[in-house]
Amino acid sequence: MADFGKGDHCLVTDVKGRKYLLILEEGSVFHFHNGMLAHDDVIGLPDGSVVHSSLGGRLIAVRPRLADYILNMKRGAQVVYPKDLGAILIWGDIAPGMTVLEAGTGSGALTMALVRAVGPSGRVVSVERRQDHAAHAKRALDEFFGGIPATLDLLVGEVVDQVAEIRPDRLVLDLPEPFGVVDAAVEGMPAGAIWVSYVPTIPQVQQTTEALRGAGCFAEISNFEVLHREWNIDGRSVRPDHRMVGHTGFITVARKTHEG
Repeated sequence: MADFGKGDHCLVTDVKGRKYLLILEEGSVFHFHNGMLAHDDVIGLPDGSVVHSSLGGRLIAVRPRLADYILNMKRGAQVVYPKDLGAILIWGDIAPGMTVLEAGTGSGALTMALVRAVGPSGRVVSVERRQDHAAHAKRALDEFFGGIPATLDLLVGEVVDQVAEIRPDRLVLDLPEPFGVVDAAVEGMPAGAIWVSYVPTIPQVQQTTEALRGAGCFAEISNFEVLHREWNIDGRSVRPDHRMVGHTGFITVARKTHEG
């Protein structure tokens, strides 16, 4: 891994575990409760370096993981949390070379994960119906990737208008009414393609599941949520953390068949 350079993302963590996301620029200074840190003091250092602020505060400087970036980036719409991103990628079986149709783009967190998953031989088309969210996501994606990747198309509009033309291998929906996309999915998704939707409430899950079953061409319909609880390990004191990332959303996965 190359040393930190101008324009790189850097995550600095203080002794209490507080994290700060920086974009390194020559001459810039990061101010926090324990003094200042000049970006020039980080540029040129290797990943994992320990640096000190003007008041002697100890900071560890690392390149942010995707999870770090998502949890610390500026947001417009609510982001999909890392614990759910992993489940979406794995249960949706999203792999290099695939064509993925996503809606809505939101703050761009899920889009980032999808673009990395399909790799340079794949394609992601992300549709956002709100112009303000689309503009925010475009800025976030441009900043994260250092430019919009050639494998990513960003559209403003309705995803139902894109399914038949794109015929995606995977349809990934972060929408309040994914059940409204089922008819378009029946017509436009090839057999063997996988549907993944993400919603916050059980009534939405129920409507989506009923719509998928009613279509007559979706099998292996599964609904679940992911809970994330960390543990504190300190000598003989071993206990679960008092706080956890509990419910954030429900994931629905289904496989398109030839029936229907």
